[in-house]
Amino acid sequence: MPWLEIFPKMKIKHLILLLLLGLGPALSFAQLNFQSYFDDCKVQGSITLYDLQTKTWIASDVKDTKRRTLPASTFKIFNTLAALEKGAVQDENEVFTWDGEKRWSPDWNQDLNLKDAYKYSALWVYQEIARRIGPAEYVCMMNCTHYGNMRTGGKVDEFWINDTLQISPGEQIIFLVQLYKEVFQAKPENYSKLKEIMIQDQGEDWVLRAKTGWGVSGGNDIGWYVGWVEKGEKVIFFATRLEMPEDKRPENFGECRKEISRRILHDLGWM
Repeated sequence: MPWLEIFPKMKIKHLILLLLLGLGPALSFAQLNFQSYFDDCKVQGSITLYDLQTKTWIASDVKDTKRRTLPASTFKIFNTLAALEKGAVQDENEVFTWDGEKRWSPDWNQDLNLKDAYKYSALWVYQEIARRIGPAEYVCMMNCTHYGNMRTGGKVDEFWINDTLQISPGEQIIFLVQLYKEVFQAKPENYSKLKEIMIQDQGEDWVLRAKTGWGVSGGNDIGWYVGWVEKGEKVIFFATRLEMPEDKRPENFGECRKEISRRILHDLGWM
């Protein structure tokens, strides 16, 4: 598949940047059969991976790599850096006071700082952050980062969960590579704080930085797990997306996002 078909709407200046990052047309793209991992979990979806060292893309479904859906809570990666960089929080330890409203997750029903809000994926904290940042800043940041379709719409505290903002697995990885390489105009200390917050797990010689996401669109549940693994000099980026009708979603849908990703990364020798 031609590279430009995967990311067809990027502006020329952004394509040039991707070339400089080693993400341009010279790369290779392999489609591998990972279906058994999804079958074991009784879910439907795909995984896209990018090996930074060899500049190789791997996908279970190349077509799905370029299909956009809402990012849901994976946008918290973007929003965490935005909060730190735009001064929407004093630092990662600033505490957001719980308003007393009982929400579906017990972990949300308490005062939370930015680190814990990311850990527990607390929507109400990030909605407050979004209101502090404001729509004008988001428009500017979207244009600078080329995040997905770059749309924010009229609701500044909902656009990443209401189908206004959409992104493909391939675009998730493009964003993450630029984040890892610290391409965006953000302070080095804010990149460091974000990368520390993103740590999900680590072993003797590897570190996993990632974020889950779960939303509903058109009657379908959409589950994400995106991030990267650092192992020695190797860095592997991944974007796993599950999508199933709400009435057919298995109870382990949420766990499967991580389980499938980690099993594939492990079996490929990257964890």
